[in-house]
Amino acid sequence: MKRFTYVANDSKTGQKLKGSIQAENERLAGKLLLDRGLIPNQISEEGTGEGFLASFTNKIATKDKIVFTRQFATLIGAGLPLSTSLRTVAEQTNSKPMKVVIEDILASVEGGKSLADSFSKHPKVFDKVYLALVAAGEMSGTLDESLKRIAMQQEKDAAMMSKIRGAMTYPAIVLVVILIVVAFMMFTVVPQVENLYNDLRQPLPALTAILVGFATLLTRFWWLAIIILAIAVFFIARFLRSDGGVKFMAVFKLNVPIFKGLFRRLYMARFARTGQILLATGVQMLDTLRISGDAMNNVVVQKSIDAAAEKVKGGRALSESLKGQDYILPLVPEMISIGEQSGKIDEMLAKAAQVYEDELDEQIRTISTMIEPILMVLLAVVAGGMIAAILFPIYALVNMV
Repeated sequence: MKRFTYVANDSKTGQKLKGSIQAENERLAGKLLLDRGLIPNQISEEGTGEGFLASFTNKIATKDKIVFTRQFATLIGAGLPLSTSLRTVAEQTNSKPMKVVIEDILASVEGGKSLADSFSKHPKVFDKVYLALVAAGEMSGTLDESLKRIAMQQEKDAAMMSKIRGAMTYPAIVLVVILIVVAFMMFTVVPQVENLYNDLRQPLPALTAILVGFATLLTRFWWLAIIILAIAVFFIARFLRSDGGVKFMAVFKLNVPIFKGLFRRLYMARFARTGQILLATGVQMLDTLRISGDAMNNVVVQKSIDAAAEKVKGGRALSESLKGQDYILPLVPEMISIGEQSGKIDEMLAKAAQVYEDELDEQIRTISTMIEPILMVLLAVVAGGMIAAILFPIYALVNMV
């Protein structure tokens, strides 16, 4: 898909307009403009293909996607055609990367493709849950309801991740400050203590000597330290992108002390909420499990859901299939079992999701409370080490004098 800038006149008012449009070629760009009631005077290619578009997709904020989904759902619900709704949302959006994506979807829809196919061209922007709900809504004629459910899902996910990031921000800032203070002390104060001892021809205390040696090593071979750090970061990043690294991080999140309960509840809330929305929209059970597994962003939990899906495929009930699976918390199959008996699995999943979301809020508050004393102990250890390495040697020199 290419991007073209154009100068055209409105066929009704004669007003001269400038803008941009996406199409397969210049001829189709002209046709799209005519379909919009514009008479093109000049069309020129910007040279922005899919690679250009892809460079922007990662910069689209979740907030922009939520706003787009809400606006699009409102316009569809008001009875406007797809192309008109997309064009209106594109004109109203303040995010340039999002506007590029919407215009590409608009061009695809006007080119005769379905809305689901048009959205699927941008997998980095719209995940599998989003695409499944759009396809289900398009087939059932309830696209506006599907879009509203998508926006709700995005808002809840964004809210949960925001709370988790908020809980991590304070300790991260404290750790950075500790590192800066330690570095300052090592490169400014410790060398002065060393000079004092050298002037008095006295041996350095062991802890001070260690700090002095480390500071001297970094001062003389800082370039080597940077190279080693860069190599380490490169190989760690490469490992984390590999299958083994992805699995390692997945297991680590589920078992790391203090935070493991938080992550397990997060995945269960996401699974229950995603499953509830998909089933309520009319997506088949096996497709729901497959898409929900992909939405976990954790290969270990996804493997457990996939294993349950295989049992469901073999004829077993979903509640029985989920029981005993690794990292599937007991409340989920229990609520699903009630839903199977009442014929309201989606409603029971919604209640399970709400329970885990509430527990997640409480867990975040608990962790935030626990982190503070841990950080205080860490600060005390660092401060004590600095005092032992710097102040005690100075007091010892004063007593000697």
